[in-house]
Amino acid sequence: MTEVFPTKKSLRVCIVVPCYNEEGVIGHSVAVLLAELSSMAAKGLVTADSYICCVDDGSRDGTWNEILQIAEGSDQVKGIKLSANFGHPNALVAGLFSNHHRADVLITIDADLQDDVSVLTRMLEQHHQGKRVVYGVRLNRKVDVLPKRIAAGLYYKLIRMMNDRTVRGHADFRSADATVIAELEKFGEVNLYLRGLFPLIGYPSAEVHYERLERHAGTSKYPYGKLMSLAWQGITSFTTAPLRMVFYIGLTMFFVAAGVALWIIWAAFNGNPIQGWASLALLLTTFSAINMVSLGIIGEYVGKIYKEVKHRPRYIIETNI
Repeated sequence: MTEVFPTKKSLRVCIVVPCYNEEGVIGHSVAVLLAELSSMAAKGLVTADSYICCVDDGSRDGTWNEILQIAEGSDQVKGIKLSANFGHPNALVAGLFSNHHRADVLITIDADLQDDVSVLTRMLEQHHQGKRVVYGVRLNRKVDVLPKRIAAGLYYKLIRMMNDRTVRGHADFRSADATVIAELEKFGEVNLYLRGLFPLIGYPSAEVHYERLERHAGTSKYPYGKLMSLAWQGITSFTTAPLRMVFYIGLTMFFVAAGVALWIIWAAFNGNPIQGWASLALLLTTFSAINMVSLGIIGEYVGKIYKEVKHRPRYIIETNI
């Protein structure tokens, strides 16, 4: 059992906020987070020089200009501008890796503040009790439409079957101390799925539960297409179960084909040969479909290998203030 060492000293905290086209939203979000930092500092949970780092992930609007204006007016706000849109996970690690040398605890939260900032106090209390990672876990998804809630429920059940370390109901709202982030930096993989990597790293952890809120302004940057891509990334990044599934389907179809062959031979010997092309066409299309799906799954893994071996940078920082 891992020994836990509580701490009484105030912790310097960095809140990493990934931003993509958040003009008109980021100013409100930063103000709310600064107020929360001030409240926690008054309780002795965080130091007075705790700060926020906004990571502009190649926004096409005035997000970066707003970040610059906010940073000019507050020493507690810093900014990172990526040279292009590298994606939400890469924006998160850019903020984490750039700040873990100067903060004790790093928190990640989306700019829309649908994750309840009032639970930040509980997160920091867990760190003071010796926890190294604290996961923000949604109690429900009432603010999501019904199809999205159903799809999310099915996805988490599936991913838990493949990887039992997955934290159900957890997205990217979490806190981790600098040591954990330093360990995360050792993972050089390009195909990032942070929701799976943090449980994989280990260390004493805790969960805080909250109600997901309505978005303050703007629109979601995760349409269904991106959510499906994220779900597939989570499955293929942490398990080879789809490849095993291809093998089992192939084995099943082999026995089906053998059974059909025996049936045809038996019918021919009994003077009742199989007539018509419908059954043959059905078998051909079934096998063809299974082959194409199987090749697609295998191709997905080959594609991931292709991306990994090139060792391209996950992000490029254009400006760091």
